[in-house]
Amino acid sequence: MSEPPAQASPPSAPNIARRGLLLVLSSPSGAGKTTLSRRLLAADPGLRMSVSMTTRKPRRGEIDGRDYHFIDAAEFARLEAAGELIESALVHGNSYATPKAPVMAAVEAGEDMLFDIDWQGARQLKSRMGEDVVSVFILPPTAVTLERRLRSRGQDSDEVMARRMAAAATEIGHWNEYDYVLVNADLDASFAGLAAILTAERLKRKRQSGLETFVDGVLSEL
Repeated sequence: MSEPPAQASPPSAPNIARRGLLLVLSSPSGAGKTTLSRRLLAADPGLRMSVSMTTRKPRRGEIDGRDYHFIDAAEFARLEAAGELIESALVHGNSYATPKAPVMAAVEAGEDMLFDIDWQGARQLKSRMGEDVVSVFILPPTAVTLERRLRSRGQDSDEVMARRMAAAATEIGHWNEYDYVLVNADLDASFAGLAAILTAERLKRKRQSGLETFVDGVLSEL
């Protein structure tokens, strides 16, 4: 009995040079932003987290260099004065910022970075990086759900909880400054939506810097 003809391997997708993008996720604390960020990073090897700097003390389980770069107020002021921060914000009495150099290098190299920052940082990043930024705001399904999620952490006093809920109202007030909005009523659905946003944004013509050269090559073969 003769062997069936070998199946030809499908052609691989062309490697077209692309400018990197900066995917910003913002939400009030407790809306699910951190969970979605971790899930997206685990599922997408082409995405890496931007590690912010902060002057606040590490929380239980946080690791310097992985969760944040923990620095003191003097070092933060020095970096800000030297123009080495691409965005900064004051949140709950602590300073947060993103170092400029790794962001610029990633975009030029066609690498994608994920940012877990608030509306202040998102606004600054957008003003400095323009269309390189893709911003997504995560909303809780209800205020009751948000408060329940915060209380389930069991880390904050009633006074701190009141401040967090007030801060949530301020944060949510900036939802309309974002490119996309996801209501996180169901984690799986929210993750699917976030992954779809990232895929679509990567395919935008304006990001594919090598597309003109690729098309010229195709046309030359016709």
